[in-house]
Amino acid sequence: MRPIALALFWHQHQPYYPDDLAGENPMPWVRLHGTKDYLGMALHLDEVPEFRCTINLVPSLLVQLQGYVDGATDKHLLVSRRPADGLAREDAIYLLDYFFMANADTMILPHPRYRELYQLRALGVESAETALSRFRERDLRDLQVWSNLSWMHPLVFERDPELAELKAKGRRFTEEDKNWLLDKQRALLAEVIPLHRKLAARGQVELTTTPFYHPILPLLLDKRLAREAMPDVQLPAHRDGYPEDAEIHVKKAVEHHAALFGDRPRGMWPSEGSVCQSLIPLLARHGIEWIATDEEILSSSTNGRVGRDGRGHVRHPELLYQSWRVEEAGRELAVVFRDHALSDQVGFHYQRTPGTVAAADFLGKIHAIGDAVRHGHAPLASVILDGENCWEYFPDGGVSFLRTLYQNAARDPLVRPVTIGEHVREHPPVETLPRLFAGSWISRNFAIWVGHPEDNRAWDLLHQTRAALVEEEKSGRHDAATIERAWTEIYIAEGSDWFWWYGDDHSSELDALFDHLFRKHLRNVYTLLGDDPPSALYTAIAHAGGGRPLHEQPTSFLPVKVDGRSSYFEWINAAKYVCGNDRGTMTLVTRGPMRAVWFGFSADRLLLRVDTEGGPARERLKEAHTLRVGFVDPHDWEIIVLEPGLPRPVGAIHHAGRHSSNGTTVDVACDVVFELAIPFGRMGLKTGDSLRFYVELLGAEGASVDRAPREGVLELIVPSPDFERIMWQV
Repeated sequence: MRPIALALFWHQHQPYYPDDLAGENPMPWVRLHGTKDYLGMALHLDEVPEFRCTINLVPSLLVQLQGYVDGATDKHLLVSRRPADGLAREDAIYLLDYFFMANADTMILPHPRYRELYQLRALGVESAETALSRFRERDLRDLQVWSNLSWMHPLVFERDPELAELKAKGRRFTEEDKNWLLDKQRALLAEVIPLHRKLAARGQVELTTTPFYHPILPLLLDKRLAREAMPDVQLPAHRDGYPEDAEIHVKKAVEHHAALFGDRPRGMWPSEGSVCQSLIPLLARHGIEWIATDEEILSSSTNGRVGRDGRGHVRHPELLYQSWRVEEAGRELAVVFRDHALSDQVGFHYQRTPGTVAAADFLGKIHAIGDAVRHGHAPLASVILDGENCWEYFPDGGVSFLRTLYQNAARDPLVRPVTIGEHVREHPPVETLPRLFAGSWISRNFAIWVGHPEDNRAWDLLHQTRAALVEEEKSGRHDAATIERAWTEIYIAEGSDWFWWYGDDHSSELDALFDHLFRKHLRNVYTLLGDDPPSALYTAIAHAGGGRPLHEQPTSFLPVKVDGRSSYFEWINAAKYVCGNDRGTMTLVTRGPMRAVWFGFSADRLLLRVDTEGGPARERLKEAHTLRVGFVDPHDWEIIVLEPGLPRPVGAIHHAGRHSSNGTTVDVACDVVFELAIPFGRMGLKTGDSLRFYVELLGAEGASVDRAPREGVLELIVPSPDFERIMWQV
């Protein structure tokens, strides 16, 4: 048997979570995976310098990693830092809801104290509000520590006695312990990029890239390419592509990689292994020499000549276990195709096998591939998969498997660990594909990212926002820096991860948050340009039409005197919206001044009340320069109240940007609560007309301070004079 080249290729990726415009980051995954997987995977390689492999680092991940090193934070980290003896109730509830975000079997239950806290919480049985009464101060602090400690790689504890000592302590952590750990966490994150640079410099690891914000490049080029694998797919209304955006994603990725690692990448994992024939010239123009995708793409590209039989054995293995040439418009690339089954063994199956046994099985399968490819070219087995998420399902974080595999593969005379780039240069492709099939590594199609009504709606909203930006750029009304920031928000929204969670393919408890972040990036474009985002960007895309309504409807006319006093009986029959209850705690990155909005009507007036968080409205609303009631229906109407914290603020009606009243029509008062009234007739409203509106607080520079609801709008129907009689009859 000839030695077989083994190309292990780890793909390291996270979407771009931060909302840079708001200065917020609701998700901790870059930080937590950083101290666990990105550092740990590199440490494994540093242990065995003889083992060679390829690591793909997505730029959107690298930017965030560097951000943490430079002092960036996230909601999970902010709550971790807060002293347990002074936690606000909402922070304590956040802890109980989101500080058990780990695979319980391998990352919680093996640690006695974390297991106690997990059992005390009774997830899935009781709400966080109910469970909170059982948690003492020291429980909350221990939870803050363990939720970060369990996301550190086992090799880190092997080399760091102080960290191992803290872990062994197990319980009754102090604030000093906790803050030391969080400082250590940042120091560990600072090692990730330099360690990868070191591995690359000594030739052990080839570092590759992916288009900057991880878009599905073929869909950016032309959404109609989805029909190659799915002829009957329903596409978005706007089907043309944005090849200039695809170019930017590739160009920025290559430049960022070169600046960070000192060398331009020669290889690329296109996002989700998504490829098509027209991609070849684009990638080649930017110095990419080879790409990788899945074996099913090869099967479709060869009209089924390469594939698997009913027992899962590869037909014509000599065709799969080699690199191929693809040519288009005078340009060419090498393409390697991953062994689908062997990659899945690592990602989904070996977790249930002792690490040493799994490593032996893996190498046995590599030997079998070498036996099967008896003639012709030097065989190459490409095993390509996610390098982060699978390890939390291994009892020891994958340490025994990877440690054994790397050591034994490096010593095995029949296995030659290689980087893909070096193998392609030493053994250039000898066969050319007639055409590269358009598809991804999942079922050789793009079904996860386009075709479902939710996916298509997201694409159309992206198109509309992008078109608005193009027009604003042409107008010349904005400086270059503002336009560049707005385009960055578009590029972020083009990332594949938002679309991953739309539709019925995948779901998690964070679906709504991913939906929110996608639409927030699109809203940021309008905000940067000084325009109000369209109402569609405040309406959830995910699971459209599902869930409970944001609020009930008024049940009678309200006898409200607008004086800013909190009168229970005046508002008892009003509709009430409680701020934040439409999405859940995870989305409340910043608690705003508004706590609840009450609304309803008398026979002839719209009535509105705002309750504030943490004090009377006369104090809390001083933080806002303006209170705006923005109407989606009737369109282009708004009520503007300047300095809403004053006892008698001045309110005015505006229509289509024009001042429409002298301030006497809008009755406003602020004391314990904020109250407002306006005649329906002043906006031309009549019985049966629909009102859809929101309440927003703006700062001195026009930036949004708070909005109710954060998603969607409040809805009301103008009542008839006999509304109460009808309600009584019903």
